[in-house]
Amino acid sequence: MDFVEKSVQGISFLTSPHICALHAFTTRFGGVSQGIYASLNLGESRGDDPGAVRENYRRLKAALGIGKLCFTRQVHGNTVRYVTQADAREPYDPLPYEADGLVTDVPGLALICFTADCIPLLLHDPVKGVIAAVHAGWRGTVADIAGEGVRAMERIGSRPGDIRAAIGPGISACCFETGPQVPEAVTAVLGREGQAYIRDPGRGGEKYYVDLKGVNRALLIRAGVRPENIAVSGVCTVCQKETFWSHRATAGKRGVQGAVIALR
Repeated sequence: MDFVEKSVQGISFLTSPHICALHAFTTRFGGVSQGIYASLNLGESRGDDPGAVRENYRRLKAALGIGKLCFTRQVHGNTVRYVTQADAREPYDPLPYEADGLVTDVPGLALICFTADCIPLLLHDPVKGVIAAVHAGWRGTVADIAGEGVRAMERIGSRPGDIRAAIGPGISACCFETGPQVPEAVTAVLGREGQAYIRDPGRGGEKYYVDLKGVNRALLIRAGVRPENIAVSGVCTVCQKETFWSHRATAGKRGVQGAVIALR
């Protein structure tokens, strides 16, 4: 099933029919930020006007009908942290932990992770009522943060076979050109299966194209998520840089989009 484009109170976002929990993959549209951050920038550390970022969050919360948010301070690792209401914060409040993924079973608590080419993963177990939001850059991907997200959900009662996953907009294989370091790391984590997600354009081993979405899907399956329960967005943030934030397409002069999920 394809992802669905929605607009609520001017906030534009995508959702996946695979996930029945409240969720959204935001776009660039619907905020008040100006210049290179126009308009729905959710990044606190990009140099944007803090007042504009706070207003962007106010609008996002109003559009989605959410209250308290738990944030990630992302370091391209594979830590997935269990959070409760005590971890909720407002933009620019101190964040005393580092984590590239969050998991909870607390109703009404929204989780958010941030991307601008990296791969966002939203996970939902509708049986036990558990959710996770995961940021998977290439380093986190090859460190199996997708599997860590599943295992974090298992620790609070989920069965992998019940988990629904949505792999959101991010850089696709068409634009993720890299040196040999990334393909070598993919092969290290997936073995020969990893070759399916690596394309060699014939440049003497200097450049490759890697499908990070495919790698994360394979790691979710290895962790026990059923293939039919995984939706993968075909959106490449580099190709659609007018709609989504892309670090590569803007040479780092950009804002941040969010992947949000909450139990009703």
